Amino acid sequence: MYEQLLNLDSIRLNFSAGGMRIINFVLALVMFGVALGIKPAEFKNVLVRPKSAILGLICQLFLLPAMTFLLIIVFRNHITPMVAMGMILVAACPGGNISNFMSSLSKANTELSIMLTAITTSTATFMTPFNFAFWGGLYTRYLSRYADAALQPLHIDIWQTLETVFILLGVPLVLGMLFAHYFPKTADKMKKPMQFFSLLFFIALVVLSFSNNFSLFIQYIHYIFIIVFFHNALALSIGYGVGTVFRIPVKDRRTITIETGIQNSGLGLVLLFNPKIFPPELALGGMLFITAWWGVWHIISGLGVSVLFNAASLRKQRRACAQE
Repeated sequence: MYEQLLNLDSIRLNFSAGGMRIINFVLALVMFGVALGIKPAEFKNVLVRPKSAILGLICQLFLLPAMTFLLIIVFRNHITPMVAMGMILVAACPGGNISNFMSSLSKANTELSIMLTAITTSTATFMTPFNFAFWGGLYTRYLSRYADAALQPLHIDIWQTLETVFILLGVPLVLGMLFAHYFPKTADKMKKPMQFFSLLFFIALVVLSFSNNFSLFIQYIHYIFIIVFFHNALALSIGYGVGTVFRIPVKDRRTITIETGIQNSGLGLVLLFNPKIFPPELALGGMLFITAWWGVWHIISGLGVSVLFNAASLRKQRRACAQE
């Protein structure tokens, strides 16, 4: 697998400055739309119902990046450096906003889902750069014998990443929350169209990622599929396992499972396309394919988990009716 994935690593990303400005503007617009559904009171709910919220944040912000690093150690002989860095990048991203929709489908705690998405997205301004730099730095330093020459020029500039994430996430989130506060009726009308727009934007990013290298994607999709499958399964298992161990309510457990398993990989793609963070001369194909396919797969796995959770609820209802 390692030799085959090296063919993906050789891909370089080339985007014009004008194209990047358009992508950055659209992502900022998407984040503005996400903020329309965030209310300051949701942050206060952490104090009212702290256990589930704190566990969800620990899973998302700390356990997922750490367990991703352990998974990379397990697969180190089978994945290339750029594939590994792609896994770390995805794990460093905040939760995806479709997690709220998946929680609703799963009959989970939707309010908790919105709260966790709001907090992880807000803290991503500094947590995404920190987690990517910290775990990526550990990988490049201590697993360097598996890092071929293509990885050596990779320098993780935490300040440039912090500046980019702050501009793309922090500013639009603040503006969106202020807009929702002063124009609540207009914000409510805009929320659903903006969610639809954000989905279209992600699809466009994935198409853009694969467009010039579609033949390579088809040729090596089975390798990427296996890696992302195990990585996403790990993320879902972290959420469900932690919720089970700490005996939180079933609805909260479902929410934490979904929140941990659905990542904002669209942000990861935008960071990859930014030449100030990842210079065009670097071969970043492995990171690109992992990040893009993650965004496709977590929708499929999220729907699958929703079906399983709903089936469990139906079985519970039937048992309750039978006992009556």
